[in-house]
Amino acid sequence: MLKRSAFPTVRRRRGFTLLEILIVLAIIGVIAAMVVPRLLGQQRQAYIDATKVSIKNAQNALDLYAKDNFGNYPQASGNEDVWALLMNPPAKEGRRVEPYLDEPIKDAWGRKLYYEWTGNETTGKPKIWSAGPDGENQNGSGDDINNWTITETK
Repeated sequence: MLKRSAFPTVRRRRGFTLLEILIVLAIIGVIAAMVVPRLLGQQRQAYIDATKVSIKNAQNALDLYAKDNFGNYPQASGNEDVWALLMNPPAKEGRRVEPYLDEPIKDAWGRKLYYEWTGNETTGKPKIWSAGPDGENQNGSGDDINNWTITETK
């Protein structure tokens, strides 16, 4: 004869019920609906801020070049020649000059920066700019990000 226990066995429940899963998905959906729109606006501003830093890095490399060349910046209106010059500077007085850049500086969208210096600018610094979020070069105006309108924020 089989002996029955005085305590009935309790069936263990495995997994979640469909209602529990739907409630968790609804909560995740509500949180995502509140958070995602805020994050999308922040990404654009983060790219703009990163591009401002890239422009300042390019300006610093150009300032070092000018310091080594009696205050003269490279005279150019374009891109490739200037960045190539900063990556492979010519020898000076028989000594090798260390590169001012390891690679061309790009904006946060991965596009090249623009450079212009004719030597008679009133700002005393060359113009450096990015085509900005839309990728269309407007010579530093419009939504372009440039070094002559960047202000220091503390």
